[in-house]
Amino acid sequence: MRCGDGPASIKNHRQALEDYHSGQALQHIVPKRKSKHECYDGHIARVWNLRNTFFIFFPIWFHLKESVGIKLIWVAVIGDWLNLVFKWILFGERPYWWVHETSYYINSSTPHIEQYPMTCETGPGSPSGHAMGAAGVYYTLVTSILAIMLSKEKKSSSKSLYLRGSLWTLFWTVQVCVCLSRVFIAAHFPHQVFAGVISGMIVAEAFNRQKWIYSASLKNYFNITLFLLSFAVGLYLLLKALGVDLLWTLEKAQRWCVNPAWVHLDTTPFASLLRNMGTLFGLGLGLHSPLYTESKKSSSARVRMACIITSLSLLHLFDTIKPPTHTAALFYLLSFCKSATVPLVTVSIIPYCVSGALGLQSKKQL
Repeated sequence: MRCGDGPASIKNHRQALEDYHSGQALQHIVPKRKSKHECYDGHIARVWNLRNTFFIFFPIWFHLKESVGIKLIWVAVIGDWLNLVFKWILFGERPYWWVHETSYYINSSTPHIEQYPMTCETGPGSPSGHAMGAAGVYYTLVTSILAIMLSKEKKSSSKSLYLRGSLWTLFWTVQVCVCLSRVFIAAHFPHQVFAGVISGMIVAEAFNRQKWIYSASLKNYFNITLFLLSFAVGLYLLLKALGVDLLWTLEKAQRWCVNPAWVHLDTTPFASLLRNMGTLFGLGLGLHSPLYTESKKSSSARVRMACIITSLSLLHLFDTIKPPTHTAALFYLLSFCKSATVPLVTVSIIPYCVSGALGLQSKKQL
């Protein structure tokens, strides 16, 4: 769907967006020229990518506290899935293309927006996926750490107050950094990152109250993965049948991005969907693998630390393997398989091999 086309409701929505962004506000929230903070903000945008949840936080926390690792995956996957659905429904614009297509600047010069390699996201802009993912993941980490550290402490004790204050200060510092970086690189408007933070916290709090995810069967994982995938594809096909092109943003990204090399297939909505579905299904496969059951017999601190180091090292190497992008269908399929491999290897294969190797070493020393 092109900007301004379609049902009257969508026209009204876009007009409301233009009213919101009009005046001088846009010129204050996006950069006009390169600044000394460019590298910093680009680095922030990369550091708080949801990818780090799967390749760094999950391996560490799963081997330290299994329940926290499992909850991290559920929060990240469901949060990103909801983010996709919201984006398809809300038709959020992005600053780097909106400024060229809005009618507000017809009688004046269009402000210049500097673009960066992280600017040219190909999906709709509202709510911010980076902000929503960071809020969900770090809210989960903070509440989990507090639950572990303060399980025997009184809420009014000085230690409790200090720890709570420190962690929540860190949490909000991270959120501010993520939001500012996304606005700085012209990937989002302020209201989009704000909506992302609130949505992410709601998802995380919802999973703080769910206990069934820790005992979900493989059938549950399969059915939920299939439902989420079918719902998203069904919504896409339904809206397409109604004349709504949910890939309208891809054309805008290709048209207005100053460097075509910055438009990546892995930022499309379907790439995100397949990665998340692969991750969730891979977690289910790993937790119900015979290797996982066998590896649980050895859970010493030595084994856990070895599993963390091995997981981080192997996953870092594995992440350097990029699926070919010349064929979209093949790219999506391989993205699903790659994402499924990450939790499967972390949960079952690496612990089994590490515990076996350390057990064999201990026997030789006797």
